[in-house]
Amino acid sequence: MLHTPFPGPARAAVLLVLGCLGACSGPSSGPTAGTDSGAPSTDSLGTSAPVAPANSPLQVVAQFREPQIVGVAVLPDGRVFGDFPRWDNNPVAPIAEIGPGNTLKPYPDAEWCKWDETVRNEPQKHWICPQSVYADPAGMLWVLDPASPGIKGTVPGGPKLVKIDPATNQVVQKIAVPASVAPTKSYLNDVRVDPEAQYAYITESGIGSLVVIDLKTGKSRQLLARHKSMLGDTTLNIKADGKLLVDPTGKQGQFNADGIALSHDRQYLYWKPLTSYALYRIKTEALRNPALTEAQLVAQIEDLGKVPACDGMILDAQNNLYLTAFEDHSIKRRTPAGKIETVVQDPRLEWPDTFAFSADGRTLYVTNSAIHKTPTWSQGVGQQDQPYHIFKMAVGK
Repeated sequence: MLHTPFPGPARAAVLLVLGCLGACSGPSSGPTAGTDSGAPSTDSLGTSAPVAPANSPLQVVAQFREPQIVGVAVLPDGRVFGDFPRWDNNPVAPIAEIGPGNTLKPYPDAEWCKWDETVRNEPQKHWICPQSVYADPAGMLWVLDPASPGIKGTVPGGPKLVKIDPATNQVVQKIAVPASVAPTKSYLNDVRVDPEAQYAYITESGIGSLVVIDLKTGKSRQLLARHKSMLGDTTLNIKADGKLLVDPTGKQGQFNADGIALSHDRQYLYWKPLTSYALYRIKTEALRNPALTEAQLVAQIEDLGKVPACDGMILDAQNNLYLTAFEDHSIKRRTPAGKIETVVQDPRLEWPDTFAFSADGRTLYVTNSAIHKTPTWSQGVGQQDQPYHIFKMAVGK
């Protein structure tokens, strides 16, 4: 669910350029909803926005000129939710229910979405910089908040995993993630929840680790920190739109553990670093066993070979793994046999980010976050040439 922040060794220098923290603590204006006239638009630099191919299966669910969307969740009743982190923007609704006409309703309410000087002493009661919104198999909504505005460092006491009951729109569980698991330079990235085993599995991108939370006790553990399966590889020269991801200091970006997927039988957790072509999985039973040593846990990691560089991942009921392949504006699919297939390639998929399935598994939703065109990765100048989108497409079952 990517979906993706800017963790890695260049974080501090990069984000000082942005001055995002000041924006995040100041007054905020409402998000601007995009409209689709059907004609190509141009950005402030005069470049044309991508145009949909005539045969593209992607349908626009919603679009926003600002703020930047990364995550999407879809409930069994069809309600759609979006995640708008406090990176370069300070959105009024960092978690929002998406309504007709691209409207954004702060979720679960405006108070939760508020983050300014008046509520600094209540970091567990407000979205600080939420990174992931996820609907679990039981229809509950979860929000993962790494609490690191502008990815400058975690707000003390802020990192959390929150469960919301969509039937009442009320928070029913809050789990604070302690500094021993989510330290200052951490960035909790994406989450999958097993409501039967009562465990949550999280990728953490700042340091490069997995975080496992026992939902019954609220206890969290950091696992495999800085293991090679968690770390991005800058020697691969991974690109987006044909350009290397280089920050304003000239340093190439390193994106650690990011994409995550849970098999439908919940027996396996899949993950990969973003700037990497490697895919890994492990039995969830091993992750839940606190008696295993680091070496014993490492021994159970399975290297599944080469896949495209991607941000988000999701598994269907047939164990096909879908990947948001940002290098060539596409969605790829890895079959259980390991074959890589192109599902759709569309120039509007500027950094496809996060997936969600409809309840019946027949419709796949995906966001595009254009991370590579934000000021951080465009020499300090935003290059966004189209609205951010939520798309959907039929995939069968």
